[in-house]
Amino acid sequence: MHDDIATLRRILQTCRTVAVMGLSAEWHRPSYFVAKYLQQHGYRVIPVNPRYAGGEILGEMVFAGLGDITEPVDMVDVFRRSEDVLPIAEAAIRLGAKCLWQQIGVANAEADAAVRAAGLDSVVNRCTKIEHARLFGGLHWAGVNTNVISAKRPV
Repeated sequence: MHDDIATLRRILQTCRTVAVMGLSAEWHRPSYFVAKYLQQHGYRVIPVNPRYAGGEILGEMVFAGLGDITEPVDMVDVFRRSEDVLPIAEAAIRLGAKCLWQQIGVANAEADAAVRAAGLDSVVNRCTKIEHARLFGGLHWAGVNTNVISAKRPV
């Protein structure tokens, strides 16, 4: 299984440099929120968005496409429409990434099959922030673990 707990944990532990495809500069967008969370948890985030190419997001230079990145990338985290993912998957393979991660709401079976055939890990329709928080105890981030609701019985 490609998205069992052990596999997700391994991917999130070993893929420390993440190219975020479709990262928005707008703080309220999910891609920005996820990238900021990853940065705050020790990941190197590389923004990829032709709209902001040459500028900066979260203090990092923005690349127009995956082919413009000159450093090794472990994971390509995709915030794009499902129908746009296959060329991104092919670019991730050329880049030498270890994993293609399609965010919640993104599911391209052809891209998934292509990266698996090339030997990459593939995660579909899941959020890196949610999975990291779930598997590594980060659910307190952004106020989720407020101790207002508890499984502990009152004393």
